[in-house]
Amino acid sequence: MRVKLSIWRQKNPASQGKFVSYPVEVENGEMSMLELLDVLNEALIEKGEDPVAFDHDCREGICGMCGFMINGVAHGPMPATTICQLTMRHFKDGEELVLEPWRSTAFSFVKDLVVDRRAFDRIIQAGGYVSVATGGAPDGNAIPIGKEDADRAMDAAACIGCGACVAACPNGSAALFTGAKIAHLGILPQGKPEEDHRAVRMVAQMNVEGFGSCTNIGECTGVCPKEIPLEVIAKMNRDYLAGAWKERKEVINAIAPVTDWTFEEK
Repeated sequence: MRVKLSIWRQKNPASQGKFVSYPVEVENGEMSMLELLDVLNEALIEKGEDPVAFDHDCREGICGMCGFMINGVAHGPMPATTICQLTMRHFKDGEELVLEPWRSTAFSFVKDLVVDRRAFDRIIQAGGYVSVATGGAPDGNAIPIGKEDADRAMDAAACIGCGACVAACPNGSAALFTGAKIAHLGILPQGKPEEDHRAVRMVAQMNVEGFGSCTNIGECTGVCPKEIPLEVIAKMNRDYLAGAWKERKEVINAIAPVTDWTFEEK
């Protein structure tokens, strides 16, 4: 089996990029897309050419490092599948596959199929943590949590931060990623201490990074390899409104001694 890879090649952000075609022999249908790129890179190195740069790490679909567009679809045509788990048996002999990096203002370009996704790290740093002393792993029944809440938290925690949601969104929004990080902490009791301010801080950082706004198109969850549900965005919006309202009350009450007026719940 032979396929033609049309790959975006660009040495750095300042240089001119273009698609370059490479015919590649697929020795085994169970080869992953990244293994096929390994085969291509070995051939390029032998010819003294620059290998294709792409992100990868665990190659087990759990780290979130790999990711690029295949024929205009983030992570390729198979649903709930990362690039490193996408095998060549899903493609036809002689098929042309167009590979290009995530396209997003917030993900600055690095080289070939590599982009800088550290904006996600800064969003997490803004509020994606808990202050409680967790210590060692507690007994599973030590803290009573309803199964429905536990399932919702685990579904959100499955997010691996690959960036496919941003690449697929016409607005370049990171709402699904941010919502997942807010939800998996806020649903559980360990995440309650920061709940009031977590969403406000993380959404503010998301906006600072230059991500677009969410308009509920749904492309993000459609390409998410972990099938994060859209409901995490709804929770993010609710938590943001609640947190912003509480912070407004805190500001008003802070100036109460000067104005001789306080804000109280009705």
